[in-house]
Amino acid sequence: MNPLQFLTDDEIEEIHQTSLRLLFELGVEMTLPAAVEMLCDHGALQKGNRVLIPPDLVEECVAQCPPRVTLCGRDAQQAITLGDGSLSLHNVGGVPNVYDPATNTRRRATRQDNMQAARLLDALPNVTALASIYTPGDVAADLYPLWMYFDTVSNTTKPVHPPGTQTAATARMLAELVQIACPETECGQHQIPISPISPLVFPDDLVEAILEVARTGWVFEPLPCPIVGATAPMSLAGAVMQQNAESLAAIVLAQLAAPGLPVVYHGRLSVMDPRSGLSIWGSPEIGVMSAATVQMGHYYHLPVNVYGFCTSAQPLNIQNGYERAINALVPVMAGADEISGVGEMDGGVMSSLAQMVIDDEIVGSLRRIRRGFAVDKDSMALEVIKAVIEGGAGNFLAEMHTVRYLRAGELFGASLAMRQGFGEWQAAGQPSIVRRATDQAGQLLAEHQVPPLSEDQKTAMLAVIEAAAKT
Repeated sequence: MNPLQFLTDDEIEEIHQTSLRLLFELGVEMTLPAAVEMLCDHGALQKGNRVLIPPDLVEECVAQCPPRVTLCGRDAQQAITLGDGSLSLHNVGGVPNVYDPATNTRRRATRQDNMQAARLLDALPNVTALASIYTPGDVAADLYPLWMYFDTVSNTTKPVHPPGTQTAATARMLAELVQIACPETECGQHQIPISPISPLVFPDDLVEAILEVARTGWVFEPLPCPIVGATAPMSLAGAVMQQNAESLAAIVLAQLAAPGLPVVYHGRLSVMDPRSGLSIWGSPEIGVMSAATVQMGHYYHLPVNVYGFCTSAQPLNIQNGYERAINALVPVMAGADEISGVGEMDGGVMSSLAQMVIDDEIVGSLRRIRRGFAVDKDSMALEVIKAVIEGGAGNFLAEMHTVRYLRAGELFGASLAMRQGFGEWQAAGQPSIVRRATDQAGQLLAEHQVPPLSEDQKTAMLAVIEAAAKT
């Protein structure tokens, strides 16, 4: 498939050059002495509490990033590579609430919800990596990242995106947990996301966290989250440019600390609702900006992760469906390496098991769309058409050509969508897709088993968390 292009080559170059101007003319707010000194030693200028980063330093650092990144979990066979043209998917992370479609109510998430969701996501065939989906309300807030990672990695063998961190201490403890859970690193690497504060603010704790990730040598995931009209310009081009500048500044810092450090270029732009001032995620501009983000990341020859499965809707209704499908399809068509947001509801503050199952089916459709179809002598089927017409069959049902293409996956086979007629749907009890997804989630949880961590691993990981609770 030829990628969808929202930006022309000239527009991409304009965004890049303007980002360089922003970083050198205004710079970033940064005061950590060690980081400021390191940047200034490489040509940056200090101006009050801001650091001005020269264009040649930015381009030199970006050029050091490898074009591909392999991410690994507990099972080396399920490692994923970003940047090789394939499509990877993972769920939303850090959601506080669980939605119950049967009662149309929500409640605060717990550790048990994280464990159950991780096991379901491990069973879903189109989800290739996991994030810790819930922030559990039954543990201390300062221990959220550690419990979230522990409960997730205990219930999946797929690669796990650890929760985002803003301090070096948390980054160190997460790294320790990852090393215990996934001691075999030959299959790939692990990653830790860190979010600069928009617009262009790098607090001391956050900078220390970036430097700590660089010391681990793991994949660095700068994760700016500007809001169009609030913490970024209202113009989409200006917002994409600012996000790009924030990512580039983070990459420079990480590359100076560890040249050649693997990086995944991220985008998490959202939109402010001008009527309420709230951040909204169902707007079609999310998909457009995500597609532009993909183009910018690929301009730097970096793998790109963007948001896609997002909606402002609360229940599993038609608004939920069309918003998330549009916002996921557009960056997928643009060539995104990884799409985030499986399971997201209500602007990222709610999720449900049924939503995860529905999204897995949407992912299957997206994969089929992105794969396109072959145009060659065999697929054109000239001889088959002639044989059917000349032989008098009148249809292609009995042709081996038909069988071969069906078995090869020419058509996407949905498991949730009702494709029967009205009478058959009535005879089946008029099931909704929500009911079918809920039933499928229950069946998967009843049947799917995940190889557990060893008792030694559990003990060691719990010791890290207990030590953190005492500090």
